[in-house]
Amino acid sequence: MSIFTEKMKMLTAVVMETDRDAVVKALLAKGVMEFVRMDFLPADKMARLSGHSSSVPRAVLTDMRVRIETLMREAGIDLPDLESVDIGDLPPLDMESNRRLLDRVSGSLQSVRNSQKELNTEINEISELLRYQREGKMEYLDLRVGRITHSTASELLSRLSQIGGIFLFSSEPYISLTLKRDSQRVSDVMDKFGWTESTDSEEQKAALDEAVGKARADIEEKKRQLEELSHTAAGKIAGRKDELSSMWVNVRIHELCEHVESKFSYTKNTTLFSGWVPADRQDEVERTIYESSSGRCIIEWTDASDLPREEVPVMMTSPKILNPFRRMVDNYSTPEYGSIDPTPFTAVAYLAMFALMFADLGQGFILLLAGIIGTIYYKKNPLKKDGIISRYLCNLLLYLGPASMIGGILFGSCFGLPVFPALWFEYEAVVAGTATEGLITTIYDILGITIKFGIVIIYLGLVLNWINLVRKKRFFELVFDKNGIMGGLIYTLGIWFAFGFVGSGYRTFPSASWFAPILIASLIVLFLKGPVGYIIAKKNGKAEGGIGHLVVDTIMDFVVQVLEIFSGFLSNTLSFMRVAGLGIAHASLMSAFYQMAEMPGNTVAYIAIALIGNVLVIVLEGLSAGIQSLRLNYYEFFTKYFTGKGIAFEPVSFKSRIVAD
Repeated sequence: MSIFTEKMKMLTAVVMETDRDAVVKALLAKGVMEFVRMDFLPADKMARLSGHSSSVPRAVLTDMRVRIETLMREAGIDLPDLESVDIGDLPPLDMESNRRLLDRVSGSLQSVRNSQKELNTEINEISELLRYQREGKMEYLDLRVGRITHSTASELLSRLSQIGGIFLFSSEPYISLTLKRDSQRVSDVMDKFGWTESTDSEEQKAALDEAVGKARADIEEKKRQLEELSHTAAGKIAGRKDELSSMWVNVRIHELCEHVESKFSYTKNTTLFSGWVPADRQDEVERTIYESSSGRCIIEWTDASDLPREEVPVMMTSPKILNPFRRMVDNYSTPEYGSIDPTPFTAVAYLAMFALMFADLGQGFILLLAGIIGTIYYKKNPLKKDGIISRYLCNLLLYLGPASMIGGILFGSCFGLPVFPALWFEYEAVVAGTATEGLITTIYDILGITIKFGIVIIYLGLVLNWINLVRKKRFFELVFDKNGIMGGLIYTLGIWFAFGFVGSGYRTFPSASWFAPILIASLIVLFLKGPVGYIIAKKNGKAEGGIGHLVVDTIMDFVVQVLEIFSGFLSNTLSFMRVAGLGIAHASLMSAFYQMAEMPGNTVAYIAIALIGNVLVIVLEGLSAGIQSLRLNYYEFFTKYFTGKGIAFEPVSFKSRIVAD
């Protein structure tokens, strides 16, 4: 594994038109190439080429795939693994035949769909009645209790059921509960049956309770019927499983081929295409094209260094085990091509911050257990939508749990209790003010630890930035930028000065004969940024403005840069005090909950309060620690070295989400 992004190469190839499909399918099976349009060719050459035309538009293929997937998902049928399919044996794509099959399957489900629709409508109507009753909005309901003087209750019930509501006509008095907006329709029907309303208040009260009970029972029964209908529909679809699966494979592969071929250009007899490939897969891809085209091809490779850096896609090299932290990087931005892959550094920094803020062996084990259970659940239910605890969070908990457990061992904490000796120091004892031994005895000592931790993180970010600038040959920024060598030197002087002042008990400032000359020299170098930049720009023919403009710009830029270095680095460093703040809050909350648990004076209450306290701390403090760790990475660490101007490498393969989403 390299700490830098993957080295890339651009492929440009020409194959015979007759070999096009075989080459496309072979490259799809390989799944390591990102295809691009050949816009880099001169305009006169591009004018001689034609674009891709297809008998079946890609949008039509996508619509059909979505229809198939919807049916398969309803029946719980997993999508086939395209990597195990022999694409050479695929039958020709017959869209009309596929459409007829889908129409037949949909037609067989029509009666089920109608019944489901009716049941859902009835459930919604009854739920509306219950909601008004539950909220005490009886003015929206029409409750009637009474008897009829002629005809039969069953005939009245058949008339009223067309309106919708709850009707209890098995014995007198008869009960009707409908919405107020339907009261006139109900009255029109009841008048024809000689309805006589009861004036007994007890009957009215009992009738409401009985109607509500009936409504709840009706909803449960209708939900049961819906479940049965869903099973019926799934069974009908499952009977077509093989046909639907083979159809999906055929449509999906053609859809991917259409996506790839849309990037191609054509002459009368040849096909031209281009794309990016990781440099270490160059020979493999070249061999694949030769074999699939029987050697009838021309292949050229272009090194990424011959093209503008911003046009080269970025493939990060971090192992799959760090995928949760790669997603953090992706959510922020994509690094520049050829720069450092931030993923491993993000993983270490994030886990260290979380361990310092949420250090507890027992609570960390709960996080780990939640991550394991959630991961297993989602693997068993791949089509299940993410809940409050998403797939990504479950994967992240597999790392946060052990990090918290390690922190708990260092600080001697298990569910907020000192049940074993701490390897480093007892966090709870320091926060409670009872620690008397060791180097860490006060909250100020904890604050000092997190500030030193922040300094290490900031310096790491600066060093990574210098490495990136050297690789990009941006030596001007390396020297003069606020995150360059001069900025780092001034920050070092500031750290030395601050620690000297603190070491004296905040009484005297440190003094050294070398301090002032180095600081002044650093400021002079920063001041020269404007003139040096002007000379370089003039040499390249890009200088603008005269001497007066240069002087004003130099002074303003110098003042702003100095303020940014002093205030920016100071705020960045002090920002890491939030690591101590959340750690102290975690210990304080646990102490407070255990004190509350002791107040009732009985074991059951103690266990209940302690349990509730631990749950609240795990949820709230765990969330806060996770968010703050992310914030510190983004705003204090990434800003030192991460430019985020790259383009993500997205190879097209059978597993690709391109087109599918």
